[in-house]
Amino acid sequence: MSTPPPVPEYGAPASLKPTHLLTPEQVAFYQANGYLAIDTVMPELEIAEVRRIYDRLFNEDRELAGADTYDLSGQKGRGGKEAIPQILQPAKYAPALLATQMVANLKAMMQQLHGLETKMVGDHAINKPPHNAAATPWHQDEAYWNPAKEYSSLSVWVPLQSATKENGCMHFVPGSHQLEIVPHQPIGDNPLTPGLEVVPGAFDFSSAVACELPAGGATFHHGRTLHYTPPNNSDDFRRAYIAMGSAYEKPLATPRSFPWQERQREAKAKKPAQN
Repeated sequence: MSTPPPVPEYGAPASLKPTHLLTPEQVAFYQANGYLAIDTVMPELEIAEVRRIYDRLFNEDRELAGADTYDLSGQKGRGGKEAIPQILQPAKYAPALLATQMVANLKAMMQQLHGLETKMVGDHAINKPPHNAAATPWHQDEAYWNPAKEYSSLSVWVPLQSATKENGCMHFVPGSHQLEIVPHQPIGDNPLTPGLEVVPGAFDFSSAVACELPAGGATFHHGRTLHYTPPNNSDDFRRAYIAMGSAYEKPLATPRSFPWQERQREAKAKKPAQN
């Protein structure tokens, strides 16, 4: 029986000193709007290396990461292929990711945005196939988390090729980090789907902003910021590496209830076991 890979040391000090930092103006923009887009978070020469690691995880090493690979949309296409393949904790299977200049820079930038106590706490990778009609629907990350806790958290989304409206760049609603969690439901209102979406009609997204980026750029967004990526209508995969950071999580004085999570738990408990 093979030994499972060790849990990545996300919170460990970066092995390299940062080479890219945010300006005071960029930090102020994030604080006001709940998101930020920048063109560079890593040396240009490193983009190809990170992309090579990424592509191996979704191809040659796919079985290695099998336990943490799933379909974000919950809607597999022909041949059982995922509509939106995602790998949780890719650094567990490719530890070299955490030794990159990219991650060293991201850790420093996270601290600029949420305070010196902020640590990287996880990562995942979403590999949207070409000519793929599945969007990653509007949601707030905190809708997935424990409703009994308060968070100071953010996510960083790094495209490994140009991110455009055609292939599925990030979209944000400015200032939505100041909102409470809006009503969500499982994608397609199917409680067996792991992904979430804002309940149709529950929010007006007309103020949304698209953030097109070059390869090796990044968007940063607060855990409550509403965000979305459209379908990939290009001829290539849309590769995105996501790093998560947290300054703290602590119990709320008055716990909340997220009914969409309860629906998913109930549906999963009732689902017949597969042999």
